[in-house]
Amino acid sequence: MVVKDFVIRDMIAADADSVGRVGFEAWAANPVLNAYGVDMMVRIRLSFRRFAQDRFSLITIGELGGEIAGWTAREGARDYISDLWVSPAHQGLGIGSALVSATLREMRSEGLKRARIDTHAANESAIRLYKDLGFSIVWRGMQHSPSMGMMVEKVKMQQVF
Repeated sequence: MVVKDFVIRDMIAADADSVGRVGFEAWAANPVLNAYGVDMMVRIRLSFRRFAQDRFSLITIGELGGEIAGWTAREGARDYISDLWVSPAHQGLGIGSALVSATLREMRSEGLKRARIDTHAANESAIRLYKDLGFSIVWRGMQHSPSMGMMVEKVKMQQVF
């Protein structure tokens, strides 16, 4: 259930620091993702900051009470949701579900026939969320993560419209 005062909007350049911080905090709070050491944490923090600054036109944010609570991005192919990050303080409120659902509506309105998303294979909460939203697993295996600079086990999922 999404709480009151929740707004979904396009990101603007001035949001970059907050968006980068939310992405990094969500990544760092996930024990599946943050078990790679301090050097990886520095690398990922910089990666989120650069992504938010350079790709802000691809990002949709969710604001709760005027604060950025989460965001999603569509980098790469138009049918691909490349990112979903929700601030640890705002998880469990339906923000991730609302952001992905809004992105799916946008994809359908563009005439796309499917939506794709992926996550770390051990990120059970993300996999459960995506399944609840109608995605199914289509592939599981090792894939290079550009932001982490290493191979990680991933799950690719899709939803056909």
